[in-house]
Amino acid sequence: MVDEKINLSINDGDAFYAHELSINFNPLQFVFDFKSVTPRVDPRSKDRASIVMKHNVVLVDPYHAKRVYGLLGDVIKKYEKEFGKIEKPKVLQILEKKNKKDKKESGKQIPAKIEAPSYIS
Repeated sequence: MVDEKINLSINDGDAFYAHELSINFNPLQFVFDFKSVTPRVDPRSKDRASIVMKHNVVLVDPYHAKRVYGLLGDVIKKYEKEFGKIEKPKVLQILEKKNKKDKKESGKQIPAKIEAPSYIS
């Protein structure tokens, strides 16, 4: 057997923090759409807000989607065993209580679900 040298190039990609995730499917694949939505301030356009949205999409077949589901469950169990139960952030609990209180006091029809960005729910 002859030893051969192989050049290996790895593209790690860019780090990406996802605030939102949507998951869709068709008969052949699941589509994980990771999104990052960030406001930008541009001093030159004071009259207009800017929002930058980035997407990273991952496509997997149904079998692998189920494997991701199982793996995520296992990792969350290990995390909670080491660091404690993952709970809803305090600030979100306060927001929910405030929304309930405001609904009672105003008598207005406020949707049961808080209209907050999906990345904090």
